[in-house]
Amino acid sequence: MVIKVYIASSSGSIAVKKHQQAVVGFLEANRINFQEVDITMLEEQRLWMYRNIPKEKKPEKGNPLPPQIFNEDHYCGDYEDFFQSKENNTVFAFLGLSSPPSMTDSMS
Repeated sequence: MVIKVYIASSSGSIAVKKHQQAVVGFLEANRINFQEVDITMLEEQRLWMYRNIPKEKKPEKGNPLPPQIFNEDHYCGDYEDFFQSKENNTVFAFLGLSSPPSMTDSMS
């Protein structure tokens, strides 16, 4: 399973950049394998992201903003969902992962 974080490398929004950095930084710090998908580089990836975000998570106007987080093809959520899961200490469940990598590593 690969966590995919859909980002926009050329976003003009400071908030979007900070949100992307927060998600990526957390994943890196916790040694969670993930793949960044830059929606500004590939139209196909951007369209896939838009199509696979549940209707109830899409804004009334415009398109959903990055970062958007998926576990393979399963939608996990956006930055707000990620932030809530971090606050509640439920990030691994939010990402669809069973446990922190360090716990799994120490068991083997």
